[in-house]
Amino acid sequence: MALPQNKPDAFPSGRIEAVVTGDCGDPFAVLGPHKTAAGKVLVRVFLPDARALWLVDRDGRVRECRRVHLEGLWQGELDRAVDYRVRAETPDGQKEFEDAYRFGPVLGDLDVYLLAEGTHLRNYTRLGAHPMTRDGVEGTAFAVWAPNARRASVVGDFCGWDGRRLPMRKRHECGVWELFVPHVAEGAFYKFEIKSGEGALLPLKADPYAFHAEQPPRTASIVDGCREPAWSDDGWMASRAAAQACSAPVSIYEVHAGSWRRKGDGTYLSYEELAERLIPYVRDLGFTHIELMPISEYPFDGSWGYQPIGLYAPTSRFGTPEQFARFVDRCHQQGIGVLLDWVPAHFPTDPHGLQRFDGTHLYEHADPRQGFHRDWNTLIFNYGRREVANYLLGNALFWLHRYHADGLRVDAVASMLYLDYSRKPGEWVPNRFGGRENLDAVDFLKRMNGFVQTESPGAITIAEESTAWPGVSRPARDGGLGFAYKWNMGWMHDTLAYMREDPVHRAWHHHKLTFGLHYAFSENFVLPLSHDEVVHGKRSLLEKMPGDEWQRFANLRAYFGFMWGHPGKKLLFMGGEFAQRSEWTHDAELEWHRLEQPQHGGVQTLVRDLNRVYRECSALHELDCDAQGFQWLEMNDQERSVYAFLRWDTQRARPMLVVCNFTPVPRQAYRVGVPFQGFWRERINTDALHYGGSGLGNLGGVHAEAVPWHGQPQSVSLVLPPLATLFLEPDGQP
Repeated sequence: MALPQNKPDAFPSGRIEAVVTGDCGDPFAVLGPHKTAAGKVLVRVFLPDARALWLVDRDGRVRECRRVHLEGLWQGELDRAVDYRVRAETPDGQKEFEDAYRFGPVLGDLDVYLLAEGTHLRNYTRLGAHPMTRDGVEGTAFAVWAPNARRASVVGDFCGWDGRRLPMRKRHECGVWELFVPHVAEGAFYKFEIKSGEGALLPLKADPYAFHAEQPPRTASIVDGCREPAWSDDGWMASRAAAQACSAPVSIYEVHAGSWRRKGDGTYLSYEELAERLIPYVRDLGFTHIELMPISEYPFDGSWGYQPIGLYAPTSRFGTPEQFARFVDRCHQQGIGVLLDWVPAHFPTDPHGLQRFDGTHLYEHADPRQGFHRDWNTLIFNYGRREVANYLLGNALFWLHRYHADGLRVDAVASMLYLDYSRKPGEWVPNRFGGRENLDAVDFLKRMNGFVQTESPGAITIAEESTAWPGVSRPARDGGLGFAYKWNMGWMHDTLAYMREDPVHRAWHHHKLTFGLHYAFSENFVLPLSHDEVVHGKRSLLEKMPGDEWQRFANLRAYFGFMWGHPGKKLLFMGGEFAQRSEWTHDAELEWHRLEQPQHGGVQTLVRDLNRVYRECSALHELDCDAQGFQWLEMNDQERSVYAFLRWDTQRARPMLVVCNFTPVPRQAYRVGVPFQGFWRERINTDALHYGGSGLGNLGGVHAEAVPWHGQPQSVSLVLPPLATLFLEPDGQP
């Protein structure tokens, strides 16, 4: 590396003062080796606690340095440009170390270009903290984007958290500050100390690209090499595209890792302990996927992870990044997909986070009408800024690449799409066409989904989008947003509203259950009974149900039967599978003791059987997102609150008949049309004794009769149990 030249006697004193006062934005102009006019090499070192200091060249020759500033700036001379080390006498004794300021730039020209352009899809491999060896010296390369800062330093135990010690080099082309710091190894705690352009010292900032962070309430970042795990999931990765396709059975178990189960002392299970206990449980119940509520590092437990600060760090509440990777790997070995809740819609205002990161509104909009969520007291990303969009795009791909996540459930998409989301007139800024659509967010989501498809084949994205925005799960080339699936919030709202009604009143609300079929195939839908439905006074699923104790359980079982029979992939929040009574709380584990009671165990058995039949019967999943897979038989029997429909697969040989009775009145000889003659076997009866029901049913099945009904050439005469759903399938080929 060519050395900078300067005349030591003519060196501006202002630059020296800038170094010792922590105000130097160009430390390499002062510190490190500099060639003199006489051909010598002048070396300056800032070490405030040094009592004496020497330079030791690679031949072992020692040169004494002199103090040129009382605050600890030292200067020595070498005969020629050679590698050297610094030896210092300090209050803790003598130590010898490499000088960070003798090493050249960290970022290559291509990295700088791509970062400036906002197209570096592997930005996390350059920004942040990366252990490496340079010129035979082990250390860590640090890089942080803070284009408007006057000075940026990396601080940690390795420099006494003194921001004057390790000021960084600014790469003006892309606004990134960088520094290779020798001897800093994995496990070191660090942050960035940044001075704003006006000279104000900001709160210490956690690394936006940190792969590991301290467990809250502590907030330091941790140097982590994020090495590639020894994956054992080649088979899963090769086949997951088919396992997550619209034609596949997808049944998702939504989990909050901190409250699924706890240890005896109330502390969290680790990632390894979750693997030991959660994976077998999910596999036994027949769910195809685990969806983890946000595990990106977050400061406040009460946010459930939806106010993340460390978007690149699996939360240390449950262990290390390596342990999280092993959890994913073990899921895949058992044939279970892993979906991650991803939050690009907003971020919290904690001082160590992204808020005013370099003293300016860097990641967020400056105008609060664009940059602040009143609902959550959080900040909104500026999706129109290329570096910010690149930060988020890189993060989406990071989880898919580094941790083999099978998909991202994108939180609060509606809040991203609409500029007037939860705002009154005058509280929002229209787009350039005068509309309410956030065009930058729309473009970002399309790009994100496109990159997921091209850069991580087989992975999926799922939108939590609560409005009627068209084409959320349609390809961007066809005018859509490009998600694989969309949560069907309308179905959830309508069906839960219906189920809350006393059966005597359900006749007046009959079409709350049929309305969803008017739009069921406009998107690729997931039917979500998520955590949002069992918190904040909404009561648990069981407690939403009307009636006495028996009727509440029967209602819930019938509802689950309707859900698993209805077109759309399935999602159930933990605890729902055994009818937890209390609302969910993040502060304690689920009510596992309820399984000692037969009614709760019966619901769990039903969910297990529903998942099994859903997987086994192609008619229940193959055309989930296609209108050809659904056929109403009875949708207008309001008086008796009965519904009947057929589910079909592409072969149209073995449909599934689904019949629901949402009153506590048993129905004898209820006739339903069917397309085929022969025996129709009862696959599911939610009123069966082993589910906790009354045991009323059809003794295993019924024979079709040549009595046309509901437009079908055959029909069956059924016993409809009270508050129950039946699944019947023709035995053999028609």
